[in-house]
Amino acid sequence: MFITFEGVEGCGKTTQLRLLKERLQARGHRVTATREPGGCPIADQMRAILLDAQNSAITPLAELLLYAAARAQHVQEVIVPALERGEVVLCDRFTDATVAYQGHGRELDLATIEQLNRLATGGLEPQLTLLIDCPVETGLSRARARIEAATGAREERFELESILFHERVRQGYLGRAAAAPQRFLVIDGSGDVAATEERVLAALSGKLSVLGEAVSVPQQAER
Repeated sequence: MFITFEGVEGCGKTTQLRLLKERLQARGHRVTATREPGGCPIADQMRAILLDAQNSAITPLAELLLYAAARAQHVQEVIVPALERGEVVLCDRFTDATVAYQGHGRELDLATIEQLNRLATGGLEPQLTLLIDCPVETGLSRARARIEAATGAREERFELESILFHERVRQGYLGRAAAAPQRFLVIDGSGDVAATEERVLAALSGKLSVLGEAVSVPQQAER
């Protein structure tokens, strides 16, 4: 099963992906957790270019093509082999991110983006997408705190974009979720980690029957 996590900067999707991975593994499932851009050595090199704030001169089209190239490598090297091995694949961002960020955020042509996405993935689509949603200001505040606390490379090129850019991204995500309700689960990520995890598990409880008793909802009431 191929599950993706999406959302604006600082929404908490990376943490929720990790928590779900741990829960699935504890129940005996083989899980590959990966991310975009990146996920394999070649794509990670492209990630370094894309997220480095010093590369602010990258044009929107060049940015889009770099994402597509990184995805093509990632899909063939990591995602497809894991699925063929029968593993659950959890991916931190995928094609919906390109539609939201480059399509709605950068306002590039959506039809061109969809075509590139199909080319890069070979038509592979997630079976389930968790959109962790929160106000832009909340997410950016969290993201900036994370960046300041980090000791490695400062991946902050998108965090430095305007509030209006991030609002367009958020609305792009929400519009995409509304257009594909059979695939998307929209989760309120404005609370703390525990509250968001409860909401994730409650939303997943009726969606992962293919995994049997893979997830369980905590006994405490959802906040």
